[in-house]
Amino acid sequence: MDGGGFDEVRDALLGSIDPELAPLHSSAHRGGLKVWFGDAKREHYEAQLIRADDGVLLEIGFHAEHAAAARNDAAIALLGAAEPTWRPALGAEPVVGPFLGRAGWCRVSETWPAPDFDDIDEVIEVAARLAEYINALEPCRRGDGRGAED
Repeated sequence: MDGGGFDEVRDALLGSIDPELAPLHSSAHRGGLKVWFGDAKREHYEAQLIRADDGVLLEIGFHAEHAAAARNDAAIALLGAAEPTWRPALGAEPVVGPFLGRAGWCRVSETWPAPDFDDIDEVIEVAARLAEYINALEPCRRGDGRGAED
């Protein structure tokens, strides 16, 4: 399947992830790139195009997308408790709260204008920011050195 530019984001991302977090899994498609660890696919990092009132935006960050809202709330509560650890690395931009466009899911993410995937600098910028999320949040999520179970 054509990754619509997100294949290139994945290629740029792989060299920027802390090797101690490996192995990671990923899926690129026309609308986004999803990255997860272990079997915890419902808790993942994503760069994806979303529709908003202002047109198409890029969302970058972490999502908790379990069928049970309580599991999503627990995943976000864990990151909320660790916010003093990850916030200095990610800055003021990340929003901790409900998922954009779907009740019950949660996120720690930010939005940008949609990138031009023909511009390699924009591809690298998206990959670098997604890597910052992974490198800052994943150690907080693991706590005991393991990824969250799905």
